[in-house]
Amino acid sequence: MKSKKAFIIAIDGPSGAGKSTAAKSLAKRLGYLYIDTGAMYRAVALKAKEKVALPEDEEALCRWVSSLHLSLHRQGDKIQVLCDGEDVTEAIRSPEISLLASDISKRRGVRQALVSLQREMGMEGGVVLEGRDIGTVVLPDADVKCYLDAEAEERARRRFEELAEKHKEVDLKEIFEEVMRRDHNDRKRQLSPLRKAEDALLIDSTHRSAEEVVEEMLRIIMAKRNGRRQDL
Repeated sequence: MKSKKAFIIAIDGPSGAGKSTAAKSLAKRLGYLYIDTGAMYRAVALKAKEKVALPEDEEALCRWVSSLHLSLHRQGDKIQVLCDGEDVTEAIRSPEISLLASDISKRRGVRQALVSLQREMGMEGGVVLEGRDIGTVVLPDADVKCYLDAEAEERARRRFEELAEKHKEVDLKEIFEEVMRRDHNDRKRQLSPLRKAEDALLIDSTHRSAEEVVEEMLRIIMAKRNGRRQDL
């Protein structure tokens, strides 16, 4: 059950490091709300793709993004993403939308609108948020911060297997190149670049299972809880 004493947990890291899997499992174990911020940017990217042209003025762009009705709903072990009442859960997971989301997230108007929404969703505590800038920008005062990383080759392999399971025609080399482009875009952008917060704990998932990663995060959270003498 959420309470004011419940923690705000931030998980950052590059694409394919296993953030979503870890965050969903961690939230379930703790009874917390899982907030997939990357899915929010992907949903905006999907809607932007449908537009003839995005507003160039950042205030107008912010108003457009704010006009979208974004919501996340738990359905068993999965999170359903709705945008303006449309289920876009699967549509936002294509490589094309992935790259577009990385590009559109550079726009100040987009980030302003979504960061405001993410802060509103997370401030009460009892939440697990994952993305690229949760611990550095969105919720810098989060109680627990983890930076989840993995070697690029491993992240590409995971993405390849994920798409192959959905019977999509993909090439491992192309997926690897996509991962490298995404890393470059995320780390070099001027606005809220991907980086590890100084007080975030690094977890390398390259040779770890999802369960091992979650157990490590739980140990970190329990140590924080015991130090503060508060119940999760």
